[in-house]
Amino acid sequence: MEIQNGAFEDMESGRECDISSACHWAVNMASSAEHGRMWGHAYAVTPSGIWVPPESNTTTPEQLAGVEVAVGFHSGSHFSAMQYLESYLTLDKINLKFVGGAMDRMQLLLDRRVAAGNVFGTASYVLEQQGFRKVIDTSFMIGFLIQSGATDEDAQKYFNALQRAQRDIDIAPELYKHYLLDELPEEYRDMVDTRRCGIGERLVFEPYTKEMYEKTHRWMVLHELFPSGQEGKMQYEVAVIG
Repeated sequence: MEIQNGAFEDMESGRECDISSACHWAVNMASSAEHGRMWGHAYAVTPSGIWVPPESNTTTPEQLAGVEVAVGFHSGSHFSAMQYLESYLTLDKINLKFVGGAMDRMQLLLDRRVAAGNVFGTASYVLEQQGFRKVIDTSFMIGFLIQSGATDEDAQKYFNALQRAQRDIDIAPELYKHYLLDELPEEYRDMVDTRRCGIGERLVFEPYTKEMYEKTHRWMVLHELFPSGQEGKMQYEVAVIG
């Protein structure tokens, strides 16, 4: 049974925290549908990839034609898998299976219960160090959703602090990589040596522009990824804190 509930639905139902994040596709659509506003002065990029077990015969994206690829519904793994695989496969050959969050997909891959899965963040480092092979990189942008409980001034202070933190990480990442373990449930922590990992998600303090917003929104509408009841109508100037 597929799990058709993801990052967008979480934002649609109302998040308790005033500042949160998700893939930029979901935040774009959520802000367009008036479930909060998108922060327009920064985004993040998270490492991601479609992984297969080490014993798999799949070595190229073309070999994923018709193969079930585990993703999370209306989440970064869903949209990034489609966007990247479109370079290799026609839409009728892209076969996505909605199975839940990143940890769910990691576990399904470790158990060999799925042939391939789109996994990002620390979970992807676990797979890499367990010998799994990345067939295609699917790194993608993360956006930030600001709820009514946070003023623009509050949000700016928050992102100023994040910018200082990102600078510290960039200068000496080895001092902070151990925090990657906080993303993992206890039972997986012995499976990864954070000293061998990358720095994970990286904040980028550049604008999420009107062109980016509209191009992303058109792509989602063109692919009919949301039913008409969920598609937003708000313009960039209203949906995004610029």
